[in-house]
Amino acid sequence: MTHPPGPGPATGPTTVPTPAIAGTPTTTWRNWGRTERAEGITVVRPRDLEELAALLGDGTGRPVRPLASGHSFSGIGTPEDIALDLTAFSGLSGPDDVAVDASRGRVRLGAATPLWQIPRLLAPFGLAMRNLGDIDRQTIAGALATGTHGTGAAFGGLPTQLVGATLVSGDGQVLTVDEDTEPELLPFIRVGLGALGVLTEVTLQCVPAFVLRAEEAMRSLADVDAGWDALFDEPDHAEFHWFPGSGRVVTKTNTRLPGDSLLVPRSRLGRWVGEELLANTVFGGLCEVSRHVPWTVPTINRIATAAMGRGTFTEPSARVFAAPRRVRFREMEYAVPRAAMQEAFGRIRRLADAWPEPIEFPVEVRVAAADDVALSPGSGQDIGYIAVHRHVRRPHERYFAAAERIFADYGGRPHWGKVHGLDADRLGALYPRFGEALAVRDRLDPERRFANPYLRRVLGP
Repeated sequence: MTHPPGPGPATGPTTVPTPAIAGTPTTTWRNWGRTERAEGITVVRPRDLEELAALLGDGTGRPVRPLASGHSFSGIGTPEDIALDLTAFSGLSGPDDVAVDASRGRVRLGAATPLWQIPRLLAPFGLAMRNLGDIDRQTIAGALATGTHGTGAAFGGLPTQLVGATLVSGDGQVLTVDEDTEPELLPFIRVGLGALGVLTEVTLQCVPAFVLRAEEAMRSLADVDAGWDALFDEPDHAEFHWFPGSGRVVTKTNTRLPGDSLLVPRSRLGRWVGEELLANTVFGGLCEVSRHVPWTVPTINRIATAAMGRGTFTEPSARVFAAPRRVRFREMEYAVPRAAMQEAFGRIRRLADAWPEPIEFPVEVRVAAADDVALSPGSGQDIGYIAVHRHVRRPHERYFAAAERIFADYGGRPHWGKVHGLDADRLGALYPRFGEALAVRDRLDPERRFANPYLRRVLGP
């Protein structure tokens, strides 16, 4: 099975042939959002767990970071010295009868498996991931490390689906973590920021395959404000996009149905028109126009809002959750307490409408359930996610900084994989278990082999 080409990984350097420990300096690495770069890194490709353990146990103390897909907008994945290409750790982890426990709905995967491949791997067993985000270019390890999430008042982020893992610590020790073996580590490795070890295998708690009835519609801001709680609580999954200056939003609601429900899919042409022509080709072209003729942005945003509402369809879950994103952008996303999200969005809306130059990208609003993951933005509280964006060729710094000051008023917690300016002191006040997470880091990586500038800022040196 092939998958439609997507934005793909970051601009990556040529990898170094095995043996993994050798390596050769390479050229520049850049992430997908063009917010991070690294030069002169050494890329190595371990072929198996033994080679990876040998690399990390070599005693050199050289900094090591997995490359993953480069889809984070923050510096969480930026390598400084050695960058690991973990392509070998992908797919089902062993034969079917070893990797899949169908009776419990559990599946073992290589940690470098891209999210877009997982539905194909699960399909023969009648299983699916419980929830997904709207981009599927990340690896499962990268999605877990950054706390990637979907939407739904009753659903936590992807890390809540992790029930076991194998990782290699900073000194080359191989650890197995699950409910029976070192279970006290699970709340920390579920969102580990890549600071605790290199994940090589993950065990996911899956659910029986299901389909989603999706309804996408254009609505007025006044209508959304008046029915705020119903919008997010009545369907299984709900979100909306508001384009600044448009006065309207596009709502997306999904209802979960059994896997044998009748499908009412979009036609191949309809899917291409909605996801490729309008959402990517046309929208990307309009963003380029707005760079040179800023006064056209309000009109463009009204056109984009009208184009995104595509009616009702019923398709397999993964095809509804995720969509291709080929127009490059930068993003900041914060989780605020669910009770405060409507007020916080109102302030963000006023900020965007009053900004000195028109904002050409939407504000996205979603909800998620509380969880017990130490460094998850939803740790201990139901949350609302509010995300602001700018086109990759437009300045984002001042706009994002102004939005961040608003989020701070509500005790907002940043998405680890997206742009933010918080440091360890401020984050420590937002996460009750922050000190415990640092203690786990001290145990598993006392020499800070997995550190980079981002981790030194958010976790301390």
